[in-house]
Amino acid sequence: MAEDLYQTLDINRDASKDDIQKAYRKLARKYHPDLNQDDDKAQEKFKRVQEAYDVLSDEEKRAAYNRYGADFERIRTGGYQPSASGGGPQFDGLDLEQVFGGRGGGQGFENGFSDFFEQILGGAGGPRGGRPGPRPGARRQAATPTAGRNTRHEVSIPLQKAITGGSTEFHIRGVGGPQNLSVNIPVGIESGTKMRLRGKGEPSLTGGPTGDLILVVNVSEHRFFKRQGRNLELTLPVTLKEAALGAKIDVPTPTSTISLSVPPGTSSGRKLRIKGQGIPDPKGEPGDLIVTLQITLPSSLDDVAKEAIEQIDAANPITPREELHW
Repeated sequence: MAEDLYQTLDINRDASKDDIQKAYRKLARKYHPDLNQDDDKAQEKFKRVQEAYDVLSDEEKRAAYNRYGADFERIRTGGYQPSASGGGPQFDGLDLEQVFGGRGGGQGFENGFSDFFEQILGGAGGPRGGRPGPRPGARRQAATPTAGRNTRHEVSIPLQKAITGGSTEFHIRGVGGPQNLSVNIPVGIESGTKMRLRGKGEPSLTGGPTGDLILVVNVSEHRFFKRQGRNLELTLPVTLKEAALGAKIDVPTPTSTISLSVPPGTSSGRKLRIKGQGIPDPKGEPGDLIVTLQITLPSSLDDVAKEAIEQIDAANPITPREELHW
């Protein structure tokens, strides 16, 4: 039995569009292949999450799934089952507008649905429904081919992938079933950027070109680093000794580990700027890394440590709140 798509995203069937997007982003971050390169189960889970989101984030597909379950894609795209009598196609009460994915009225056929049924029955038989057949020698005007519908899909990538760029894989639920696709992420891409993949949308019903896939790239939040334009921001914990006496501290970045000099006598909140260690810009200079130092103290101190602090405070009196006023 196919897995319920709502269970895949761990949401209720009445979940709002925002609830669906939040659930997808949370699970996409957790199971993303870039973060689980040696975990086949996580990668398979990521694939199912992508497929579930592709259906439930699309109002038309979601409505069809709610009505027909796992068979919705075959039914939505015009699949049918032969009737028990062996006659023509049986659509089991299907709304013909759904057969055409929302394109009501037999669009793309010169004489509406009559031509559609004539095509799926192989053009056999004479007049149907009292409609006279074509006159001998008459030529039917060919329908103008129209392009297939464009589709929309969202993919979530880690901040590091957005900074360094590179290929990322994602999964969509196409007309012919699940598809694995890959796209090259440009260096420094911003969250919300849209990329057009030509010919990856829905096929045309009238022999025209396949539609495009509009891919929306969302960048996941990082636990420690935050993006602000082309700059990266980091709150860096330091010890009391490092802040008071100065130190050299190793700081990881998306591309390497750099050495940061903490000046002696540094207080919490001091900002240090490291040029060129932010987000790359293909058309200009890269951004900077802005480091905010934060002194971290032990949760408890023994009597010797407390006495030492008292002596330091007495020997070096300061008034840090002297200019504080309302």
